[in-house]
Amino acid sequence: MTIKLKGEEDLRNMTFVEKVKFYMSLCLGVTALLSVFAFLFLIPFVVDPSITTIMANFDATPVVCTTARHIYAEGLSNCTWASCKEGCTSATPRCHQVYVNYSQIPYEDWEKGGLNVDQINWVVGPVKFFINTEGCGYPPRVNCTEFSRRYGAERDSVVFPCYYSKRYPEDKAVAHFDWNDTVKNLVMAIGIPNVLFGLSIGILSYWYCWPSPYDRHPNILSTTYATFDSDSTRSKKIKLSKPKLTFADDRNNSDSLVNYKIHSLDDEDDDESDSDDIKND
Repeated sequence: MTIKLKGEEDLRNMTFVEKVKFYMSLCLGVTALLSVFAFLFLIPFVVDPSITTIMANFDATPVVCTTARHIYAEGLSNCTWASCKEGCTSATPRCHQVYVNYSQIPYEDWEKGGLNVDQINWVVGPVKFFINTEGCGYPPRVNCTEFSRRYGAERDSVVFPCYYSKRYPEDKAVAHFDWNDTVKNLVMAIGIPNVLFGLSIGILSYWYCWPSPYDRHPNILSTTYATFDSDSTRSKKIKLSKPKLTFADDRNNSDSLVNYKIHSLDDEDDDESDSDDIKND
């Protein structure tokens, strides 16, 4: 007797799907792991400075500033703070410390003209002046030599824009500030790693932790069809549904077994009838 399975192509596809699932699981696991490390890396470099900037409440409108004092110091004991540092993770043995005076006059009004430096009322100063809200950065975006050359000149006639902190008005002013850029960096640093981590863990949990439909409903059986040929009987179509009877799968090797439960199509309407047992002579 010969059993010809029309569902053999489905079995090949299932093998391919399992391979795809394995490699996708591997990629998702690596993505989840890298997301954790990326988030931990971004906390001191992006998340914490952005939160500190928001808490400082810098005025988004630049005001008029002028240099009050510039100190160049050497030695770790003298460089307790620096207006500019190329690198944010280590102390610097040489530093520029710039102090500024600032007024409440918007810098835009100064550019329009009509104001003299001698007429400006410097309401606050001297205060510590930083290149940005963190006071540090990495080349080429941050160049401390250029910063000291531009803002280190102690001349009252040199006026430039700066941003002061509303929360610490007598303690801190910065040369560069962008509220939208600060919020965008914070949202991206928190959102992207956490979203990737959540999606990866969610998909993996659904695949490997959530019970399959067969586990939740054991009576549901997948069905395929085959043709039963015998010399003593006419060719007859039967319905196969896993699992029950064992046949040798000649496609791979004689040791590979495929389990089926067999129903005759003539008895398909009777769902509660027992399956016929087919035995090889």
